[in-house]
Amino acid sequence: MRAGPEITTHVSEGSDKVTLSCNISAPHLTITGHQWIHKAKVLLEDSNSGASTSYTMEGKVEEHSGIYECIFKANPPIKGEVNISVPPQVTAYKKSEHGNEGDTGVLTCKNPSFPAVTTWSWHKSGHGRLDNASGRYIIKSSGNKTELRILKLDIEQDTGEYFCNGTNSLGTGDATVSLRVRSRLAALWPFLGIVAEVLVLVTIIFIYEKRRKPDEVPDDDDGGSAPLKSNATNHKDKNVRQRNAN
Repeated sequence: MRAGPEITTHVSEGSDKVTLSCNISAPHLTITGHQWIHKAKVLLEDSNSGASTSYTMEGKVEEHSGIYECIFKANPPIKGEVNISVPPQVTAYKKSEHGNEGDTGVLTCKNPSFPAVTTWSWHKSGHGRLDNASGRYIIKSSGNKTELRILKLDIEQDTGEYFCNGTNSLGTGDATVSLRVRSRLAALWPFLGIVAEVLVLVTIIFIYEKRRKPDEVPDDDDGGSAPLKSNATNHKDKNVRQRNAN
């Protein structure tokens, strides 16, 4: 059985550039073009007939880890595979997390690089390695993601810095997550502040109304006495006219 053409691959790093290349060992093969594919996405396509093809990316090699395919368009097409493998590039889902006292805290880390992490671990500053055996910590890890759950958060015991560590065949990587535990009463402070503002406003209105009412009472009395004075004057004028007429 005749073996197919052999493809040799190479990865080279330059100044903030990464170049992938594929070379085919069948120079007389009819080639009508090339393709570069990563995660089912076509990165580059041409109609050249050369026995080699390359693809260049901007940035550092750690930013582009993964499996890339170089395809020589022929009958049938011939595929090669270029792997960019790096130590774990571990990152925290959130660098700072907050939780309420008595609730469950959740810290998460991930590794977007290739190859996947084979072993995850969690540590706490001043405490050491954490494990499920303690009963308060639950660690769930799968592939490129790990999660630490802390049951019944305690302000004094659980506040601090946590470290997630991932290991693969090329090395290790870690990230830091800061956890702050708040008192349950902390959630009530905004509500209590609103209640206090309402009480102050009601008190001001009450005092204002209390001071304004005494000033309005004399005005009502004066208004009622004015007609009496006018009637008395009219009665006096009538008597004077009657005497003059006599």
